[in-house]
Amino acid sequence: MRRLVSAALALFCVSFAPALAQQPQRSECLAMAHTAPRAMPVAFRRAASSAEVEITYAGHSTYYIDTPAGLRIATDYSGAYQVGRLPDVATMNRAHSTHYTLFPDRRIPHVLHGWSEDGKPAIVSERISDTFVRNVTTDIRRYFGDDAGADMIRDGNSVFIFEVAGLCIGHLGHLHHKLDDSHFAQIGRLDIVMVPIDGTYTMSLDGVSEITKRLRASVVLPMHRFATPLDDFMRRIGQQFEIDRRAERSFRMSRDALPSKPTVIILDGV
Repeated sequence: MRRLVSAALALFCVSFAPALAQQPQRSECLAMAHTAPRAMPVAFRRAASSAEVEITYAGHSTYYIDTPAGLRIATDYSGAYQVGRLPDVATMNRAHSTHYTLFPDRRIPHVLHGWSEDGKPAIVSERISDTFVRNVTTDIRRYFGDDAGADMIRDGNSVFIFEVAGLCIGHLGHLHHKLDDSHFAQIGRLDIVMVPIDGTYTMSLDGVSEITKRLRASVVLPMHRFATPLDDFMRRIGQQFEIDRRAERSFRMSRDALPSKPTVIILDGV
């Protein structure tokens, strides 16, 4: 009888192994969002220790993230803002041509669109080297074409989340509307968030400030600024945020080094 049961279990495992292998990767940042502050799963805690990522502001909405394993990620990549070598991963959003390119350098192995051409939400859930990349879709306004009079294109933008070195890093993309509870639930916990603060082309300063406060990330990185006075943004997010102006375009951060008080880091060029 035991042999029959063992054989049946073995057959079950073999039969379902491919299906299990195809299951979406598990987000540790979502798991952390439902735990006590600063608590994290054991696997994520081991990855964190003192491992550092380097973040560099390239321009507009493009930040480069260099991971401990040597992976290079570029956000809202159009090819116009280059810093050093080409990225290994390029995430894109299609609100304007300054946030994407349909003709990226062929040497970039991973090009991830924040939109889909079939009318369905883009789904990104992929482990690349030491980084898990996923997305949460939002809508964008229509600007051109036959449907220019319509209000919004559903799922036309993506908030990208990068989970690496025990850190949860989010990039809001070309965000055009407030986030609801379901968006915040899908995003989960963020330690570092990149926020557009132009106040017009994306959304109002009041709107993006409200989102920034609710996300409660330890580090806020402004982007997509144009002529927006930084003081206007700082006034809106409140005194609970410190401000750290830097003369460099890059900084390094580990899980252990996250500031105890939420901090807006303004890199050179922002």
